[in-house]
Amino acid sequence: MKYKRNLIALLLAGTFFSASAQQEDLIVVNAAKSEGKVSATMWGVFFEDINMGADGGIYAEMVKNRSFEFLKPLMGWSVKGNKIGEGDLLVQNRQGANLANPRFLSVAIKGAAKGEAGISNEGFKGGMGVKKGLKYDFSLMYRQVSPGITLHVELVDEENKVLASGLLKPTDVPAEWKSQDLSFIAVATSAKARINIWFEGSGVLDMDMISLFPADTWKGRKKGMRGDMIQMLADMKPGFVRFPGGCIVEGIDLANRYQWKKTIGPIAERQLIMNRWNVEFSHRPSPDYFQTFGLGFFEYFQLAEDIGAEALPILNCGMACQFNTAEVVPLDQLDPYIQDALDLIEFANGDVSSEWGKVRAAMGHAEPFNMKYLGVGNENWGPQYIERAKAFQQAIKAKYPKINLIYSSGTDPDSERFHYLDKELRGMKADIIDEHYYRSPEWFLKNAARYDHYDRQGAKVFAGEFAAHIKGKATGSNRNIWEAALAEAAFMTGLERNAAVVNMASYAPLFANTEGWQWAPDLIWVDNLNIYGTPNYYVQKLFSTNKGTQVASALFEGKSLSGQGGLYVSAVLDSIKKEVIVKLVNTNETERTKQIAFEGIKKLAAEGKLTTVKGELTAQNSMESPSAIVPAESLLKLKGKNAVVKMPANSLIMLKVSYK
Repeated sequence: MKYKRNLIALLLAGTFFSASAQQEDLIVVNAAKSEGKVSATMWGVFFEDINMGADGGIYAEMVKNRSFEFLKPLMGWSVKGNKIGEGDLLVQNRQGANLANPRFLSVAIKGAAKGEAGISNEGFKGGMGVKKGLKYDFSLMYRQVSPGITLHVELVDEENKVLASGLLKPTDVPAEWKSQDLSFIAVATSAKARINIWFEGSGVLDMDMISLFPADTWKGRKKGMRGDMIQMLADMKPGFVRFPGGCIVEGIDLANRYQWKKTIGPIAERQLIMNRWNVEFSHRPSPDYFQTFGLGFFEYFQLAEDIGAEALPILNCGMACQFNTAEVVPLDQLDPYIQDALDLIEFANGDVSSEWGKVRAAMGHAEPFNMKYLGVGNENWGPQYIERAKAFQQAIKAKYPKINLIYSSGTDPDSERFHYLDKELRGMKADIIDEHYYRSPEWFLKNAARYDHYDRQGAKVFAGEFAAHIKGKATGSNRNIWEAALAEAAFMTGLERNAAVVNMASYAPLFANTEGWQWAPDLIWVDNLNIYGTPNYYVQKLFSTNKGTQVASALFEGKSLSGQGGLYVSAVLDSIKKEVIVKLVNTNETERTKQIAFEGIKKLAAEGKLTTVKGELTAQNSMESPSAIVPAESLLKLKGKNAVVKMPANSLIMLKVSYK
């Protein structure tokens, strides 16, 4: 009997210890206990024309300096053949006759055959990406001063082999500017092609807006955006698109600032400016970086509409970049800047009878864009910013009280400068405060609970620019390693858990050209022909496409799991799709196992979908290996309302379970 009693005691003790161990590894997700709604704009994308993001990027124009308006008028162009003499090619300037596009090229040809006199354009960053079997659309504006010239247009590869060609004969309309185009199909692929224009005959021809676009633009729009790049954004299902930046909003000085009204209307009438990233980084010089504004505010609004996202434009508030000139417009001269903001709202939302609504309609969009958000300044700080922010707030809210205004909290999340701005903006009853963090992976891990104690009733937070920056000598795309993306994922569980405070977030920068980047890391890398998403991209996409509609309580030992034992957890419900979604991050070097108990749900599906993203901390994607770090899906069987989840070392896990 004594032996039996001892055996029973041992068995009971084993059961007790087993239950205790399970309890220690138990995460309780309570769907009935809501922690706040998840905004439809929770996860979005931030676009800035940096790293050749617009010209040479999503704007699919292939000709560099198409209207000869760069600081060096023939930058990107070269002369070909032996039948062009001194003075036969002249860059002329109309000056006051056309302030937006004053220059054009005047060509005088005397008895040339094909191949004897011509010009060639190298494209962006030393080449044009040409694809076999794809149609290309060439166009130009011209004026025949003396008729008699025929144009032979050809695409050639690095070895001067012709990939596509066509003939264009200007029609006889002397002294009038006219547009003409032709199309041809490439017979081979080349990553570094260029375009040649050969002149045949005799005559004098003025040329402007020399252009080449691929036919596979986004939605097949003529002279539109690069399709594969926009598809990567559409696949994220972003809640908003923030544009046009970024520091280009501020400009090096106020003359170099972004002015939205100069980016709309006919393409040939949009005034080019030097991109501020042209001269910003001495270690990455980019003297051929300009903004042609073929991608302007109308196209940004159209893009947001295309991919089902809210448009979030940012406007200059009368302050240039404070890291450059720190130039400000005097307060008594601020009215034109404020009027630009009021006019932009009318351009986006006004009916066709309004002054700016009529302009939008003339561009092909009679219906309003229904803009709801507007940013006042970018990364500005100090009392001078608060003075200007108040002036914008007063004028805009008086006329458009429903527009949500977004204000800058400076360049960092921790300094005295930040705390001053945060206090002042909350005192103004700001709608949304934009916080930026470019910090180490360690900072992101330590700050996953940053918003746990923010005021739920005050201003909302826009995590407007963030990216984990690894230490060391890595450059370019080598900075987009899994260690950084994993730290961002951990931080994002904290953003998601605090969706009652944080209603918008976006990684930055968005795009980078492998041969034209100034800033790294970046979310998506491209070259002339290819594109890939970084590990960071797949983290952003996973959160964005699984944002849910409300935050559910997810507790470990009665507390939020935000770094204890190297683990991070958030949970949301999707009341539309009837799914409960749990995201878990394991930053340990070893596997961890947790049991998830679902409460507040009457009936769960028998199995859930498990998505796993994992890898070595130094792993990265590349053009050669674009799928080294990508999500992998599997099924996980539940036991009643419980799931046992194994989290590999250094992994992001998402468990999605349907419910009734």
